[in-house]
Amino acid sequence: MNRSLEVCLIGLCLIAGVVAVGPGAAQTLQKGVSVVMAPTTNAIPMSEADNESAWIVTVVRDGTLYFGTDQVTVARLEEKMKVTPRNRQAKLYIKADARAHFADVERVLQVGKAMLFESAVLLTSQPEQPAPGKIVPPKGLEVLVGATHPAEAIILQVLNHGEPKPTVLVDNADVSIDVLQNTLGRMLRNRHSDVVVLKADGSLAFAQVARVIDACRGAGVKVVVEKPEV
Repeated sequence: MNRSLEVCLIGLCLIAGVVAVGPGAAQTLQKGVSVVMAPTTNAIPMSEADNESAWIVTVVRDGTLYFGTDQVTVARLEEKMKVTPRNRQAKLYIKADARAHFADVERVLQVGKAMLFESAVLLTSQPEQPAPGKIVPPKGLEVLVGATHPAEAIILQVLNHGEPKPTVLVDNADVSIDVLQNTLGRMLRNRHSDVVVLKADGSLAFAQVARVIDACRGAGVKVVVEKPEV
């Protein structure tokens, strides 16, 4: 390849954010911190996450946080958010490593709630395999953090019993994660509410909880994240 053309292509990829890679591979958005993103199948395009002004909080594997490219503590994250101008219509994006504890992700969600965000977008990787060099837009799963939930909301608990797959309880009934999406779809036919209240064990890996949220979004339900039970 012509060297000048190669340099131009690399520059374009860095501006747009994500280059075609396999599921779960390390990815970066705009300028940022690289993490191994959790694979999902029901995330939707979030092209705004590639804007220079996008608010992206990164959670790396050991729980270290970054606001943009600045390393922060939870307290410092809230301080930075208070002094950083933002479009009130803009979303909060969380780019978490698949292996990070969900409790670390939830702390960011709680800061977002304190900053009056009603929702946040959990950025994930996708299974599609585009042509080499093709630019892939970021995708994510939106969750609610500041919303009250109706009395008929489905209560979904995700528990860590040390197994590869977490234990999932839907209204206290044990449901395999492999059939969760279909189970929720059937339950919605007899409910006036399309909301799930998610209570997840903070010791779970983010990827495990993301898979549950992915199933919920695939079933067409809104997900309200409550503080995890550690």
